[in-house]
Amino acid sequence: MHIKKQRLLTPGPTPLLPSALHAMMGSDIHHRTDDFRNLYKRVLADLKEILGTSSDVLVLVSSGSGAMEAAAQNFFSPGDEVLVCSAGKFGERWVEITKAFGLHPTVLTAPYGEAVHPESVEQALRQNKNLRGVFVQASETSTGAQHDVKAMGKAIQRTEAIFVVDAITGIGTMPLDVDGWGLDIVVGGSQKAFMIPPGLAFLSISPKAWAMADSAKSPRYYFDLKREKKNAVNGESAWTPNTALLLAFAEALKFIRSIGMPKLVENAQLLARATREAVTELGLQLFSNSPGSSVTAVRPPSGMDSGVIVKEFRTRFNAIITNGQGSMKGQIFRLAHLGYFDFHDLFAIIAELELILAAQGYPVQFGTGVAAAQNVYAEAALPKEAVALT
Repeated sequence: MHIKKQRLLTPGPTPLLPSALHAMMGSDIHHRTDDFRNLYKRVLADLKEILGTSSDVLVLVSSGSGAMEAAAQNFFSPGDEVLVCSAGKFGERWVEITKAFGLHPTVLTAPYGEAVHPESVEQALRQNKNLRGVFVQASETSTGAQHDVKAMGKAIQRTEAIFVVDAITGIGTMPLDVDGWGLDIVVGGSQKAFMIPPGLAFLSISPKAWAMADSAKSPRYYFDLKREKKNAVNGESAWTPNTALLLAFAEALKFIRSIGMPKLVENAQLLARATREAVTELGLQLFSNSPGSSVTAVRPPSGMDSGVIVKEFRTRFNAIITNGQGSMKGQIFRLAHLGYFDFHDLFAIIAELELILAAQGYPVQFGTGVAAAQNVYAEAALPKEAVALT
């Protein structure tokens, strides 16, 4: 009670992989040497393997938003018509980015907590043959919702448009068949399922997207992806790289390869399922009707501001969870599952939530939520005969 370890329980940044943290101490290498070139080539090759794509993969020194901006810059021209799916704060960011580069977005919106339907995307593509691209979040972490990018990709593949997917929190939390589903540009970030600090972003880029880049006229300089591609062939970045983060990235990719991307996804999915069942058992309501596995958004008890729960986690247990964003602040709290999280973390989170709710006068039978999470673990991990006896 008197010793409180800080625990980061947010959907980004996420807890750091210890071996990746240690690797950062070896960052005193020059970026125009063979030591760095070998590191960079290994990172690009491992990332390509983990994403399961035959397309080019490039790494940028930026947050994920930098790669989102690069996607709007490098493949389109001012005046191009595009389709943006917006179901939360990060969908709204796509709208802002496309407008900033002079694109003309048609916006398909869904209420917070819901997802844009693939049928709406298909209909918009039929109605406007001039659409050059479709932008969407695979996982909208501001609301905990998940889009059906597989179905969307199937519709987009039949058109001249390219499919640009912000998968910053989707990678490692949901299946993503980059090539098979026609995901032309997939954006990711270092501080999510890849378990290292913020500061690196990356994109996979299909041949269909590169063909559009040949005629794109939007201005670019630092985020010039053709320049990055040319340099990457020789194991170099166009600009001064973040060697510390690339060393960490190499370790994280090694770790993910050792367990396999499907198991990383399964880990997030099991944690998300256990969380949903635990909070439901406690009488709380889920916010999203299309929940993903990167984060679970939960409504607080009636009459309670979710900020109270966020603050109590911090003051009582030194645990950092997230409030709602924008108009959802005070209306939901969010519990993350992506990256270096395990059931040990989740059992503690749910037990702490029970104590916090009880301290606020909400009726709780201690152990109810924890038991629901334990049952999910038992079903997935214990021998079947042992589960049958419980």
